[in-house]
Amino acid sequence: MKIMGLDVGSKTVGVAISDALGWTAQGIEIIPINEVDHQFGLDRVGELINDYQVSKVVVGLPKNMNNTMGPRVKASKRYGKMIQARFHLPVDYEDERLTTVEAERMLIEKADVSRAKRKKVIDKVAAELILQGYLDRNHQ
Repeated sequence: MKIMGLDVGSKTVGVAISDALGWTAQGIEIIPINEVDHQFGLDRVGELINDYQVSKVVVGLPKNMNNTMGPRVKASKRYGKMIQARFHLPVDYEDERLTTVEAERMLIEKADVSRAKRKKVIDKVAAELILQGYLDRNHQ
């Protein structure tokens, strides 16, 4: 059973996929979207769901540090509902506070990635961290 992790932003969606056993997450790609123009990249998400035989989707929830939910949480939940309605897959949500900060730290400290290159991969790494957190929490 493979699980897809999504880091949903207003301009991009980072995508990660688990291994078949649900132990590890691997960042796959970044899908360009445009919330303002109602372009959500769902065709590409569907292709990835089919290619990787995904049976569940996990969407990151960017809660505020005080655990309240702002407009980005609402946007992420709307995206999750679109995924559920279109692909008839279960959608779960994972608190993603600080995943982008952690992703950037990892890219700087461990991979010494330049600022320009970080911008191109950070959402994919954040999706990987969201999915890995979900996998770790559900295997205990």
